[in-house]
This record gives sequence, structure tokens and C-alpha cells, in this order.
Amino acid sequence: MSDDRPNLYLLRASDIAARAQSFSHPWNPASEITAYQLAKSTGLRRTGVNFARMAPGKESFVYHSHWQEEEWIYILEGRGIARIDGNEYEVGRGDFMAFPTPGVAHLLRNPFEAELVYLMGGEHREVEIADFPDLGKRMFRHPKGVEIYDLDDAKAFGPLEE
Repeated sequence: MSDDRPNLYLLRASDIAARAQSFSHPWNPASEITAYQLAKSTGLRRTGVNFARMAPGKESFVYHSHWQEEEWIYILEGRGIARIDGNEYEVGRGDFMAFPTPGVAHLLRNPFEAELVYLMGGEHREVEIADFPDLGKRMFRHPKGVEIYDLDDAKAFGPLEE
């Protein structure tokens, strides 16, 4: 039995293409991807799966690592450069990258002439901590908002100094 009405549990390829939006990270002027949140659109709340396209010369977001939320990337088409834990690797169709927590810093960029197409996803937790080593920043996301700290200001826990 066929039913062409919209369904919360099924996304058609045509709908994914039509609903994709461009995103960028405010801390990286080269950041720009066109993506659609597949998981969120079908009602998933604890896990994320996103379909993404990256034009030549662009980068995913900003070099970062996660403390709580695992993340992954699977390349569908094209080639890119993955910066992982300070090293660079050329990646292409069929390559999979995983970032368990506490994670290593990572970033995906496309210095090639063809578009890079991939799936990315991971957990969505109520609380997350992410480090941005190139910027010397730490983000703390919690139910009341997001806070950003300078990593240089971090102190070991102990007695208060007077």
C-alpha cells in the first residue's frame, strides 16, 4: 500500500534536498555547510544524524573536541582533509571517522574542486563541554544556556586562595 502523504518517520530524498539550509560557525570565516537534520526532523531527540554538503574551499565548523557527546562522519561523495588530533588525513568516499569521548580535536575541510557530501552525527545530551584548542576556548552548554571560558583561566579544584 502506497501513501504519498508526509510521514514523521520517513523522509524522502526530494524533501531532504528541498529543506537543506546553510550553516556556519561564527568563529571560523571559512565555515559553511549546507545540511539537513535528518534525526531531528523525524522526532529523534537523543541522537543526531545530518546530511551535509560542503563546497570547495569551505570547512565544517571550527577545530574542536567533545567531552560528553560522541560524534562521527561518513563520507558519501568527494574528498576532504580531516584534521584529527593535530594530524591531517585525506578522506574520501566510504571513509568513516569516529570521535569517542573524551575526544580528540577534529575538523573537516574541502580544498578540492568537487563538492564533499557526507553524513555526520552523534549524541545530543543535555550537558556538553567542548574545547577549541586553536582558539584557547572551552564551551559549557547546559539547560540554562551556553558559557564560554578561556582555557588559560582554568584552575585545578582545591581550597580557595585568600
